[in-house]
Amino acid sequence: MTTPADPLVSTEWLAAHIGDANMKVLDATFKLPGVLPLPKDDYLAAHLPGAVFFDVDAVSDHSNPLPHMFPTAEQFGRDVGNLGICNADTVVIYDAGGWVAAPRAWWMFLSYGHNNVRILNGGLKKWRAEGRPVDSGEVKPKPATFKASYDPKRVRSMQQLVANVESRAEQVIDARPAERFEGRAAEPRPGIRSGHIPGARNVPYAGLFNAATGEMKPLDDLRAAFTGAGVKLDAPIVTSCGSGVSAGVLTLALYRLGITETALYDGSWSEWGQESGPPIASGPA
Repeated sequence: MTTPADPLVSTEWLAAHIGDANMKVLDATFKLPGVLPLPKDDYLAAHLPGAVFFDVDAVSDHSNPLPHMFPTAEQFGRDVGNLGICNADTVVIYDAGGWVAAPRAWWMFLSYGHNNVRILNGGLKKWRAEGRPVDSGEVKPKPATFKASYDPKRVRSMQQLVANVESRAEQVIDARPAERFEGRAAEPRPGIRSGHIPGARNVPYAGLFNAATGEMKPLDDLRAAFTGAGVKLDAPIVTSCGSGVSAGVLTLALYRLGITETALYDGSWSEWGQESGPPIASGPA
């Protein structure tokens, strides 16, 4: 089976391959804390046939007080194996169609050495709008063996970004809405300051997809969103957001533009924005 070089696959493509032996479909729907119904309940109500729920909060480092930080390679391998996925599988990830967490899960698979991973363009929203079948209830997969190897080049720590404020070796692009980036709106997580990392640029992730259809915008539109925000596409890039999830949307858009060597700041603003955190900036970039 040939899979396209673009990380995105169409609903037509997935409908044709969803029954293939080594095709594994994951629902990675995610919401901010306190938003109901819970993503798992949405999954139980309706999901793509055979899809297993990928819980961004569960597949994370539970010893870290920050939300859903990258786990060890051993834990990722164990958690993904328990979802019925082995290293020979093609993994297709989708979310509800709001582009919040499928790119995060996709980047995690790449970061742990699994390159045969794709994202369903438009997610569940486009799938259902086209009248395609959905199932309800939980899919309980047969556990498999998944060997993971972590690539630290794809992820950044706060220490690395503190050093980067001085060196400016890497451009930091923040995926949060402009009013949060500029410090005009309160953060959804309590006890977090408002503003952004000094020197960061702002490309709100919601501007990269069509909210009506759930599809990601064409490449020319993606390119314009970055260059319009002052991003140099030929220089190193780190993506950031509220807690390391929607930053993946920027990572995905850049990957589609051929910029595959970016990194994601895992702690993002839920780490930097803490009262005891590093200096912050406010206002437009």
